[in-house]
Amino acid sequence: MDLEKRSEGQPVERGAPQAEGCLAVAIRVPVRIVVLVLVVPVRMVWDALVVGGRFLRDTVLRPVGRALAWVAWAVFVWPLLMVWRYVVVPVGKALGWLGHVLLVVPLVWLYRRVLTPLGHAIAWLARGIGAGLAWIFAGIGLGLAWLYTRLLTPLGHGIAWLVRGIGTVLAAVGLGVYSAVAWLGRYLIVVPARWLYTWVLAPVGRGIAWAARGIARLVELFFTGIGVALYWTLRILFVLPALALWRWVLVPVGRVLAVIGREIGDALGHAWRIAGYISLTVGRFLGRLFRWIFVEPVRWAYRTVLTPVGHVIRDAVLKPAAEAARSVGRVTRQAMGAARESARQARADFRRMLFGARPEPRLESRPEPPSESGPESRREPRPVARREPGSGETRTLGSSTTALTKD
Repeated sequence: MDLEKRSEGQPVERGAPQAEGCLAVAIRVPVRIVVLVLVVPVRMVWDALVVGGRFLRDTVLRPVGRALAWVAWAVFVWPLLMVWRYVVVPVGKALGWLGHVLLVVPLVWLYRRVLTPLGHAIAWLARGIGAGLAWIFAGIGLGLAWLYTRLLTPLGHGIAWLVRGIGTVLAAVGLGVYSAVAWLGRYLIVVPARWLYTWVLAPVGRGIAWAARGIARLVELFFTGIGVALYWTLRILFVLPALALWRWVLVPVGRVLAVIGREIGDALGHAWRIAGYISLTVGRFLGRLFRWIFVEPVRWAYRTVLTPVGHVIRDAVLKPAAEAARSVGRVTRQAMGAARESARQARADFRRMLFGARPEPRLESRPEPPSESGPESRREPRPVARREPGSGETRTLGSSTTALTKD
């Protein structure tokens, strides 16, 4: 809880300092010295491992992870994406269109043109048959109603009157027989049984219950005495020695061990923090030593030796070499252009030698916007140059129009 409050920046409420005994004061200093000696190497090794792990994570694991992620994307995700985009989706669209054309359209046509009219016809026929059957059953119902009203009802009333008469006679006979049997059963069975229960069974049952309660009381007293004897025996033989052992041996030893454990825990905490400061100091010393031995000489050599040498090499060697390379490239491009022009002229001369001179280019008139003087004033038509030059404008190797022969 204190660590959470400390990490959140909240003030930690500290209780009043408790009084410490001489045992805690006597144990604290040697325990802290021993724990500090043992913890400092462990903390330095731990800090070294942490620094090495972070360096390994930043320089090796993270680039390797990114490279593996890119390779996984290039090997697995991108081919699957291409297959999905350029194979599965077009094939799915084609199959969907084919299924629509081959299944949905024929089924819709069948439903609209065949099944719907057939269903309407069947429904009309069923309505006609239902109306006929309803008329027939209505006639049969009227006949059955007349038969029930005119024949079965009077016959049922007569049968009911006859049954009621027979039932009245049988009820009178049965009532007399029941009264006789009830009177005989009362004076032959109930009265003797009641007398037997009241004067015989009840006193015997009360005597048996009183005897059972006495026996149960005796058994309870017997087992209670045995329990009390066992309780005091176990208490004297086991509980009181265990209580004395707990109160006079284990509790003091536990308190001593608790003090020792608390001091060891506090010593470990202090030693771990002190070892952290020591490890930080050693790490900074090693960092500065590495900087003085390696980084600063390398930086001095780079600034005072390599940089001037690099500038000299750049100004004396690289720039002239680059300029010479650009000059060579420029001359090469000009030479190639001159060679292309010469080849084009040779082809033109060979074509004129075989097929004769080409006609002069036509004069195409381009409409000019009318001037302010009026529509009568128009400019003269101007000739439009074609792709091949005329015979008087051809270039030869003797002319001074190429880069190689120009003065």
